[in-house]
Amino acid sequence: MGAGAQRNEFMKKRSEKQADLDRLKSELAKVSTVILTTFQGIKVDEDTKLRRAVQAAGGKYRVVKNTLAERAGAGTPAENLLKNLRGTNSIAYTETDPVALAKAITKIAKDVPAFQFKAGVVEGRVVSIADIKQLANLPSRDELISKIMFLLNAPAQRIAVALNALPRNLAVTVNEAIKANKFGSGGGGAAPAPAA
Repeated sequence: MGAGAQRNEFMKKRSEKQADLDRLKSELAKVSTVILTTFQGIKVDEDTKLRRAVQAAGGKYRVVKNTLAERAGAGTPAENLLKNLRGTNSIAYTETDPVALAKAITKIAKDVPAFQFKAGVVEGRVVSIADIKQLANLPSRDELISKIMFLLNAPAQRIAVALNALPRNLAVTVNEAIKANKFGSGGGGAAPAPAA
């Protein structure tokens, strides 16, 4: 293989690396949450389970080279998290619900001891491992929305029941009065209204 062929092969790899960098940078610019993890010693089936759990939570999981992560993180909310990385690293990130992502990877971390948290960024703020675990204990976005909707709906439901009860109660009262012959059977016309 000549020098020209080697050079073309090198250029192709370099352009692929640039494309990977650009893609990761654009994804990191949009995310609200990034969790930095280590994966050394994780088995293939565990990795597959992890990726599926993160995807089900609306996130993405990616093994990253330290230099790529640092360059892609520059100018994004994850910049401080991805500086000066050492060792083997992976990132899980999401544009949507940080609680769902934290719950998914916390569950995997309990099942797979080789998978460990290092740190994270939530809404632009660097958080510790303890903060990520606390985040995982919070109700998810969907759970919070359903609770709020229930709380908002409950008073409206009570008002509707009360409003429906008024005509029903009036009808029952009138019916009972008719049965008790409270209106009288005389045909002398309508009785005068009582004075208020």
